[in-house]
Amino acid sequence: MLEHGHAGGQIGSPASSLAERGHIRLLTFNLQVGIQTSAYHHYLTRSWQHVLPHPQRLKRLAQMGNVLEPFDVVGLQEVDGGSFRSGRVNQVEYLASKARFPHYFQQLNRNLGQFAQHSNGLLSRIVPSHIEEHRLPGMLPGRGAIHARYGEGPDALHIFVAHLALSHRGRVRQLNYLSNIIEPLRHVVVMGDLNCTPDQLHAHERFSTSLPLHPVKPLLSYPSWQPRRALDHILLSQTLEAADVRVLDHLFSDHLPIAVDLPLPAACLAAIRQSV
Repeated sequence: MLEHGHAGGQIGSPASSLAERGHIRLLTFNLQVGIQTSAYHHYLTRSWQHVLPHPQRLKRLAQMGNVLEPFDVVGLQEVDGGSFRSGRVNQVEYLASKARFPHYFQQLNRNLGQFAQHSNGLLSRIVPSHIEEHRLPGMLPGRGAIHARYGEGPDALHIFVAHLALSHRGRVRQLNYLSNIIEPLRHVVVMGDLNCTPDQLHAHERFSTSLPLHPVKPLLSYPSWQPRRALDHILLSQTLEAADVRVLDHLFSDHLPIAVDLPLPAACLAAIRQSV
């Protein structure tokens, strides 16, 4: 369910601000439940933080909030929904509060009770017209996608936040699933940790040919301390063209955040304005 107001209330006028600017600022970030990773050996030496709380985790989340605040819509992967390891802190709600987002949504993908609440998250300054959760297919359950629609009708903006499987077979099934949903839509953004390179995305025939999605730019985002692979993506339909694309160099996680400044077509802007 979409939460309103729990994140500090409305700030200014997000809808009028969007109308004046005519563009939307997007960011996607796999934050690895707030574990700071800056070397391969940290996967071993800091692995306990996946199951136990760490006193510095909240401080790092507060720093992340400062990074997220300039954006309009943020997609989060590998966030905890409030369990023992996160100190009972719902990280989506906490980041929404720290970054002053009036609307947020948590998708719980793998529920390990009090020990872990593996989730995706959406933070938004504009209230979505509709939000839908998707459980992605795969051998192992626990992967999901959030579908947020802004506006009504054929010119609505559709933003998907996804975290895909590590295995090639699992990703193929998940990309097929997403293709079915996205194919009829016009203005589409797919962002998240897709666990594959641009070449691997293009090699998926159905996803690359039946959908008018294109990567804004292949940015190296993993591992964060010495980026060599483009695993985090913001994909756009052919109706959309990014004005600015960049990777942020904040070592909060083993992934780096990807940011896009996205001008919106006039019809898409009109559809969003009419719905708020």
